[in-house]
Amino acid sequence: MYKKLDEKALHNVLETGIREFADKGLDRANINQIAKAAGVSVGVIYKYYANKDAFFLECVRHSLKTLDNVLRETFDGSGTVQETIYRIIRALQRCGREHGAYYVMYNEITSGSCKKYAHALAEEIEGRTARIYERMFREAGAEGHPADPGLAAFLFDNLLMMLQFSYSCDYYRQRMKIFCGEDCFDDDEKLARDITAYICRALSLE
Repeated sequence: MYKKLDEKALHNVLETGIREFADKGLDRANINQIAKAAGVSVGVIYKYYANKDAFFLECVRHSLKTLDNVLRETFDGSGTVQETIYRIIRALQRCGREHGAYYVMYNEITSGSCKKYAHALAEEIEGRTARIYERMFREAGAEGHPADPGLAAFLFDNLLMMLQFSYSCDYYRQRMKIFCGEDCFDDDEKLARDITAYICRALSLE
């Protein structure tokens, strides 16, 4: 009989899976390696998940729960839209440093290695942020700012996506250094302020 995993052990299995999928993608990731690194048997993983694809999808959803918590903390209904944008950027900087593998895994998804799940995952990953950001810009529009809510949300998310990749993916990290200087990651608060100011000017939110 397999030993049932407690919440901490299951969390560890999923985090280990995320690191494996981030490093190797869905096709090349190995359940045996994940089980060994997590300190469980392969049979235990397959007790909880029907196959590697099902486990991969649960890893994605596990990571999204963390990001949902980050977004909920930033949208507390206080402050101006500029202050909210700044809080979002700061939260995602911290998340990028603490959970870099999440974003590397998302980058794998966008690269086409998970083509069969592209449509469903796009809705799961992007749908929640799209609605939150659109609402934020719609409320800003009600206050007299002219930015189109849907377009503003799309452009805002594009910037955030590249920022998240820059905090977690080696290629994008080096790319940002080329454009912004070797020391661009030395002061997260300054970077967040500068990006916030740029976004607010670009979207006429000042």
